[in-house]
Amino acid sequence: MNELIGFGILSFTTFFTLINPLGVMPIFMTMTAELDKQSRIATAKKAIIASFVTILIFAFSGQILFNFFGISVNSFRVVGGIIFFLMGMDMLQARLGKVKVQDSEIKTYVNDISITPLAIPMICGPGAITSAIVMMEDAQTVDKQAVLIGAIFLVLAITLIILLSAGKIIKLLGQTGNNVLMRLMGLIIMVIAIEFFLSGFKPIFKDIING
Repeated sequence: MNELIGFGILSFTTFFTLINPLGVMPIFMTMTAELDKQSRIATAKKAIIASFVTILIFAFSGQILFNFFGISVNSFRVVGGIIFFLMGMDMLQARLGKVKVQDSEIKTYVNDISITPLAIPMICGPGAITSAIVMMEDAQTVDKQAVLIGAIFLVLAITLIILLSAGKIIKLLGQTGNNVLMRLMGLIIMVIAIEFFLSGFKPIFKDIING
């Protein structure tokens, strides 16, 4: 029992740190600032469901998929870094919050951003996917696998609650506050993007040099 509890705590803290709900929230806020409450809720729910399904798929068959397509985790980090950087640049210039969505296009917009970039790679990024693969391999028993899945579910449930509270925060900050927060988070995301890119590019570059 103590071993299961320890594994559960480890799983929860690992995924909570990697998914970082508080870090996802400002991006969610800026990308859904022009949407009504119902559309914002729908976006959050779809992003969380997509993230949960993606993590489970990789947890149970990630290594097989990576090998089948010849994809490395480092390549995933490089692509994620590029996506983050472009997103951060838009946020730094306060462009994301100014996107106007026509009523007829709201459903398409919600479907688009809920999968990419919110679910992948913001919530379900290279770190979360890699950890899911590694920890599922370490979970040799059904009990441990259940605990791991439960921990992932709990972290994503907390993330959903935080995202759903974004609407109140948007109203509290106002347009000026949102723009300031967006620029600040854009700068931080660009720094994270560089770290992502370099952490993936260095091993690839070393392989090229050594090969």
